[in-house]
Amino acid sequence: MMRKLFGTKQDRDMRALKPILAEINSLEPKYQAMSDDELKNQTQIFKDKLQKGSTVNDILPDAFAVVREAGRRVMNMRHFDVQMLGGITLHQGKISEMKTGEGKTLTATLPLYLNALAGKGAHLVTVNDYLAQRDSHEMGKLYNWLGLSVGVIIANMDDEDRKAAYQADITYGTNNEFAFDYLRDNMKFDLNDYVQREHHFCIVDEVDSILIDEARTPLLISGPSEGDTRLYGVVDKIIPKLVKDTHYTVDEKAKSSVLTEEGILKVQELLQIGNLYDVRNIETLHHVNQSLRAHTLFKNEVDYVVRDGKVIIVDEFTGRMKEGSRWSDGLHQAVEAKEGVEVKSENQTLASITFQNYFRLYSKLSGMTGTADTEADEFMKIYNLEVVVIPTNLPMIRNDQADVVYATRQAKYEAVAKLIEECHKKGQPVLVGTISIESSELISNVLSSKGIKHEVLNAKNHAREAEIVALAGQRGGVTIATNMAGRGTDIKLTAETKSLGGLYIIGTERHESRRIDNQLRGRSGRQGDPGASKFFLSLEDDLMRIFGSDRIKGIMVKLGMKDDEPIEHSMITNAIAKAQKKVETHNFDIRKHLLDFDNVMNEQRKVIYKIRRDILNDEGNNELIQDFIDEVAFELAAQYQPEKKGTVRDFPWDEINQAAKNAFGVEQTLTPEECSQKHKGELADYLREVGATSIQKKFEGFDPEQVKYTYREVLLATFDQFWKDHLLAMDHLKEGINLRSYGQKDPLVEYKREAFTIYENMKFAIKRAVVERISHIKLMTQEEIEAIHREQEKLLQAQLKAHQDAMAAEAMAEEKKIIRATVKVGRNDPCPCGSGKKFKSCHGA
Repeated sequence: MMRKLFGTKQDRDMRALKPILAEINSLEPKYQAMSDDELKNQTQIFKDKLQKGSTVNDILPDAFAVVREAGRRVMNMRHFDVQMLGGITLHQGKISEMKTGEGKTLTATLPLYLNALAGKGAHLVTVNDYLAQRDSHEMGKLYNWLGLSVGVIIANMDDEDRKAAYQADITYGTNNEFAFDYLRDNMKFDLNDYVQREHHFCIVDEVDSILIDEARTPLLISGPSEGDTRLYGVVDKIIPKLVKDTHYTVDEKAKSSVLTEEGILKVQELLQIGNLYDVRNIETLHHVNQSLRAHTLFKNEVDYVVRDGKVIIVDEFTGRMKEGSRWSDGLHQAVEAKEGVEVKSENQTLASITFQNYFRLYSKLSGMTGTADTEADEFMKIYNLEVVVIPTNLPMIRNDQADVVYATRQAKYEAVAKLIEECHKKGQPVLVGTISIESSELISNVLSSKGIKHEVLNAKNHAREAEIVALAGQRGGVTIATNMAGRGTDIKLTAETKSLGGLYIIGTERHESRRIDNQLRGRSGRQGDPGASKFFLSLEDDLMRIFGSDRIKGIMVKLGMKDDEPIEHSMITNAIAKAQKKVETHNFDIRKHLLDFDNVMNEQRKVIYKIRRDILNDEGNNELIQDFIDEVAFELAAQYQPEKKGTVRDFPWDEINQAAKNAFGVEQTLTPEECSQKHKGELADYLREVGATSIQKKFEGFDPEQVKYTYREVLLATFDQFWKDHLLAMDHLKEGINLRSYGQKDPLVEYKREAFTIYENMKFAIKRAVVERISHIKLMTQEEIEAIHREQEKLLQAQLKAHQDAMAAEAMAEEKKIIRATVKVGRNDPCPCGSGKKFKSCHGA
């Protein structure tokens, strides 16, 4: 009754779109009357309108009408009305469900052209390199004719070509390449090396495949967590040579240990390096700090135990061993080196993102596919994408027959082979869909035994796949393929094969998702063509075996049915539909679970990547460091200012002075008198002022460009190091978090809580490390650099002279050997070398 009163959702969607379509159609005569040059000039006219304040919605009817007319002239392809409807839907940031063969590739040209006019780029994402290259080449003719540039992103391209492709008005590429380029960009050290620009507008082709089927696996860029583990062993050897309170101080309450000025000099001497705080030595400094912590703060049989050559953490609350857990930030390796066990390198995540969160970066996202309606709820919940079902250009006349179920898999395959043989004899083309390579090979063997020529497809060769699928509609053609094979390529029928009944689709098993079954059926019956589809099942199929096949088999036995007799019953069909729905729900839960966890990281990732870009752009680096100084000063004040109220003199000034020296490189002595007089006893203000002044004086007299470069490099190196370590810590947290459910705790809530704590700790650790590194770094004047060069040149010359002397001595020794071996001469006779000396005092010596 409700549908009769208000219509279906599809009816309502079409009612909203048809007025726009009518306006586009009314403009067709206007643009048909234009010359080629006049039509091409419309692109610049549209751009000018957008510059003057018009919106893309204002120019949509004209822009779509121009693309339709250009398509007719350039490619002899005029957009159908249903393609116009699909194009409007895509422009509105929705998913356009269009059946196979309705021309999604041509449909996408409409919104891509319109949204590219803003000059911010428009992307089309597809499932493989072959389709990206094919579509960019074929549709590129249309865009180029209208004055827009086209690029394509495929595997193994260098950064220069990638950047050029992203700078094009319209860019085609695969989901993996787009997402990995985003991650790689945010690991680079120069903004000029970034290949992507802003994420403006994107159409995802085969949107269900990319945003649902592939959404269960996050994209990761991994690498060794700390590079060469041998450095841990090298650094570990020097720590016992340091003396407490002379070379380092330990604060057990704050669980920290810090090198003193003397300690820094001692470490530099032991490691034979110049400046420990030089940007080039940041990795070594990190190892020294962690090794110092391992030796001074972490005790065997208290914080950890050593069992079977492994360092196992002891839970500080329960006293139990935490098998499989590892400290992050290189601390675990430092403890391993201290205990003399194998130092294990870890493959850690350097960057990660899910497809869900990558595609949500776009200001406007849309998608198209032949099968999205079954996942409409998920698209709305995860991506806020509405699914609009576009009607077919011509009525669908494909004959979708009822499923048939056999007792055994062998009986099913025999029935499938029999139907293929019948179709093959009369010349009707057949496409056989399987859900595994194994099934494809079984059917192929059966057909080979019957002498039926056929093609077998898998997803390994996309170019070959497209070629075979394109020819699958020829007379007598038999093609066996996995259900996903051939997507994006039309199976074209000849007039003869249309008269023979069109393409016959045979499904050999129900997929766990109804959508995949619909994709297979959708290969037939395109553009009003004839066709048929039928699914053959057996009680031994996974889906049937799991859901009540024993009971059904019992009924078949009671009825006296043979293995090769099929059963057709609504109960079977309903059971399959329920099974598929249950599996779809389970898979949705997995994807939702992954997204819930990645959402926590996503907010952190966006903040870090934004800060990183600003650092590279030298936007506010001075102010950022000043903020860090303020926060470190505040944190130190909170740590050393007594909780009980008292006078400023009651503060632990020896500890405060040491902390200020470690954190800010302060040379002056801080006193309670100065704190009272200048800052009214506020320790945080006092520390903030002396810290800022100390760092300011450090860089006085240096070239501002040199200082700016130093700030940028220290900030970047520190952020990258701590972000990398943070990702490793988050990986370890995620690995064990689901065990919290045994303690009646929600793992997601626990993950969010602990992730927040880890993130906050990382943020302060970055601030502290940046301030310490800036405070202790040593810049050199031009005179000092030249003096070092002179010293290096002197040293080089001395080394060269020593080398030449050694070579001369070696030559002399060789000459002596030869003379001794070849000349008979007395010791007091003149030396044969002609020196005038006696032999005994020359070569005879």
